[in-house]
Amino acid sequence: MRCHTVVDSPYGPLTLAAADGILCGLYLSVRRHSPLREIFGAYNDTVFGEAEEQLAAYFAGELKEFTLELRLDGTPFQRGVWEQLRRIPYGETRSYGELAEALGNPKASRAVGLANGRNPISIIVPCHRVIGANGSLTGYGGGLEHKRRLLDFEQGAALF
Repeated sequence: MRCHTVVDSPYGPLTLAAADGILCGLYLSVRRHSPLREIFGAYNDTVFGEAEEQLAAYFAGELKEFTLELRLDGTPFQRGVWEQLRRIPYGETRSYGELAEALGNPKASRAVGLANGRNPISIIVPCHRVIGANGSLTGYGGGLEHKRRLLDFEQGAALF
């Protein structure tokens, strides 16, 4: 059974989605690859307590690593990329090429970028921590301004 809720954040509303009580989506209100609204299921804010608490602690600067159970639906390659994203420490970045290397396929940086863009659980699976090989900000489903703000926040340069 799928359900969703909407919570406030420094980025505006975030839609949280769950399947059988497990978080399977976190979407900024502006997002390039959002699923169709009908797959979110009914509105139900009773199953998201832990996710809401951890997000609030993250935005307060008190949480550096999420410990939520996640359901990451995607291809085996996408799930591998998303697992690598979860290994990038708070406040640090990696390039698409570095992630491809970590996956054992150094020529897959474009495929890593595509999988990164399809990440269904923004912020918690920190796709914002991936940058271009030259250090530039490249692509973010929620917009480059949000990516910059998240990186600045995690690096201590700005608070929400």
